Amino acid sequence: MKLSRRFPLNALRVFEAVARLENFTRAAEELGMTQTAVSYQIKILEDYLGDRLFIRKPRALQLTECGQNLLPKVADAFQLLSEAVQSARGTADELLEIHSTPTFASHWLARHLGDFQLQHPNIAVRLVRHTGHDSMDPPPTDVAIRIAAKPWDDLVCHPLIRLTYTPMLTPSLAERIGGVREPDDLMKLPWISNGKGFWQDWFKAAGLDKLPIREMHLDASGALDLEANAAIAGHGVAMLSPFLFSGELASGRLIQPFDICLGDAKTYWLCYQPGRRNTAKIRAFSNWIQAALAREMETIPGHVALPSTNA
Repeated sequence: MKLSRRFPLNALRVFEAVARLENFTRAAEELGMTQTAVSYQIKILEDYLGDRLFIRKPRALQLTECGQNLLPKVADAFQLLSEAVQSARGTADELLEIHSTPTFASHWLARHLGDFQLQHPNIAVRLVRHTGHDSMDPPPTDVAIRIAAKPWDDLVCHPLIRLTYTPMLTPSLAERIGGVREPDDLMKLPWISNGKGFWQDWFKAAGLDKLPIREMHLDASGALDLEANAAIAGHGVAMLSPFLFSGELASGRLIQPFDICLGDAKTYWLCYQPGRRNTAKIRAFSNWIQAALAREMETIPGHVALPSTNA
């Protein structure tokens, strides 16, 4: 559709800033305008639409139903415009911000990002270890790696991997009890737990009905990372992933006494906003990480490599 001169494009830009910041003053500062000019642009848009966009309260600014319906598409449109301009300019350097769960960030992603940057030298990377609650998170700026049993409805979600877990400990801790040869030997050692009871399932799979006597309970965001650090320090046995801790197993810092592994039915997902599906840096990262994980998972038995999908 061809836009006429009367189409309030500038007013839409002002509306997006006010709605996003929920404040006329902050929007004016961001846009380099006076608050009076911001209010005037909102009035122009409201007159054009024939409906109010905001309910002004003493200490809050609330979108009307019309404003709520308008905001998502306006935000997506300006995002697409920004990407189109960047593409037309042929920007040499871009920044990709990746939010990731702590353990995956530390024990896989940080160790492999160099390969991605060698393949894409024009893309700078900022890796953020994220320990929040994904269900309450705002959409990722670029991409996020999250864990859940199912994808998020408001995001594009590509399944990456499903991990399995098994007891791991230091060689020196095993030597203290004369070695770990049978699952029952683990009962003699302290067990590092995040309180989810996953280790109980492992003991049942190993044919044991009794439970560990001594337990170190860790209750915090990023608990798997804490469990691993405690195990590496020799404080006990932890239920860890052979995939994520393959480096520690190869170096001998940790040992895996038994082949019995259990999955937790959760998937690692690569997530990003639908309006950013055609962004070049996101497509490049999506294609790279799916291919890299698929190659590596083939070398580690007992894990599930999920089918690759193009961004």
